[in-house]
Amino acid sequence: MKRIEDHFEIFPILETDRILLRPITYADIDNMYQYCAVPQVSRYTTWNYHRSKEDTKGFIDFVLNRYETEKVGPWGIEHKETKKLIGSCSFVRWDNRCLRAELGYVLSNEYWNQGIMTEVVNRIIEYAFKDLELVRVEAKCHPENVGSARVMEKSGMKFEGILRKYVWSKEELQDVKLYSIIRDEFEGRFEDSPGIG
Repeated sequence: MKRIEDHFEIFPILETDRILLRPITYADIDNMYQYCAVPQVSRYTTWNYHRSKEDTKGFIDFVLNRYETEKVGPWGIEHKETKKLIGSCSFVRWDNRCLRAELGYVLSNEYWNQGIMTEVVNRIIEYAFKDLELVRVEAKCHPENVGSARVMEKSGMKFEGILRKYVWSKEELQDVKLYSIIRDEFEGRFEDSPGIG
């Protein structure tokens, strides 16, 4: 069976109605800085808002190195209509033996409450089960991050519980909410549709 990394030897380009999911490049630095510099965007993340474009360049350096070394790097979320990078989504952790992966994502505040992140997460979950043949996809969020929890719920994920003092973020250990969806639940959505599975 192919490892997750093997599927990223040629980076998988994915699409939705409104979004192109593709590699991040240095050409995205201005658009990325625009949303990463907003404190509200990083309020519930493990990283601090970007104070300069050097911070953004440093993150893109990290992303490009991850493409090269680990293969499994983040998708840039490009808005088809504006051609702008408006966020990213990635497998932040994965386990080839247990056939599972964890999703992480961020979206420009200018595009919140439009269903875009749900659209993106749904597409990547579909890719995870149909192309990567995973058994489980999970994601975590800060307990107060209502928007992120809503994305996971709308994407078919189920709340599993609170992981107490689980992640080091903003100079302290924080709790996180854990959500997941398993293959059987995903396929159950398409019981009457041929060719899914």
